[in-house]
Amino acid sequence: MYDHDVWALHNSEDLWVYDKLLLSRALQYSCGPVGMDVPRPGYYIVRPVLNILGLGLGTSVEYIEDSTDHLPPGYFWCERFFGDHYSIDYYKGTPTLSVRGVLQNNSFQRWERWTLDDVYYPLPAFLLDIAQRHDWMCCEWIGGNLIEAHLRRNPDFAEGYTEYIPVWQGEDCTPPTGYRYIQDPEPLILRIGAFVKI
Repeated sequence: MYDHDVWALHNSEDLWVYDKLLLSRALQYSCGPVGMDVPRPGYYIVRPVLNILGLGLGTSVEYIEDSTDHLPPGYFWCERFFGDHYSIDYYKGTPTLSVRGVLQNNSFQRWERWTLDDVYYPLPAFLLDIAQRHDWMCCEWIGGNLIEAHLRRNPDFAEGYTEYIPVWQGEDCTPPTGYRYIQDPEPLILRIGAFVKI
């Protein structure tokens, strides 16, 4: 199941978790919508409040002095987090799968790889009721800070893979030893498939 399926099928009262600004506000991060000044000059993550396509689309790091009026409508700013990026699946609120992602050279769309890991973070208390109402929740974490939530599981690891290495348009599809190639196209970010390992 993908996020557009979730949006069509699930109760609207729980879909607020897809609103990254509301989620960041609930987590008490320094954040705000376009039109609200930042508390101090610095570098901030800027991205769409709601992006059902995912994939890091529209995300950037911006130096902001004070006013955010120049940023696109429908976006928000948030303090930056540093550290390892984890995607963790929860079944009825209990963590069941953790994978660590490594981005390519400051990109927000191009990943070097995702690898099965054993780092788990508990869900914040305010998400536990929602997690109980849905079989699956997939959460993204950076440096132990929750940055987004989805009411579905991680589709890239549903087949039991231990590693997932994206292959991009123009790259060789010959898998390294110990891997196999699968077609897994995502035209918006020019991914054509992946090398996977069980």
